[in-house]
Amino acid sequence: MLIIAGAMHLQGANNYTLIILLIGTTSTVVGYSIIPAKGWRRMIVALPAVTQIWLMLTGPMSMWTLVIPLLCWLIVRHRPLISYLALALPIANGVILPRFYQEYSAMPQALAISFVVLVAAAWLARLIAVSAAARR
Repeated sequence: MLIIAGAMHLQGANNYTLIILLIGTTSTVVGYSIIPAKGWRRMIVALPAVTQIWLMLTGPMSMWTLVIPLLCWLIVRHRPLISYLALALPIANGVILPRFYQEYSAMPQALAISFVVLVAAAWLARLIAVSAAARR
């Protein structure tokens, strides 16, 4: 919840509400630092995840960057390499959505769709990981 809340705070920021940038960044870093995982996995993903959220401030054209938090999630959750196939979903999302949403005013719709795609990709990665473990 801290990671999602941090991302939402960062997306709501502008030049007049810089404190929201600080709150969002801090929330995201804290969220990644308390995920149950080995320490190096938690901390190595904090900087790329925060950077990606800041990149999202450019609007719907940067939806392709949602590959980064999913990749971070897969690293932190110790998913096998085969489960990284799920990264194809946010990549496709990042190619398709900018064709429909180009202005920053469309960011809420683009984020809602992208959030569903990202959650679906995370669950797909889990299913692939479970399937791979069952085959062993």
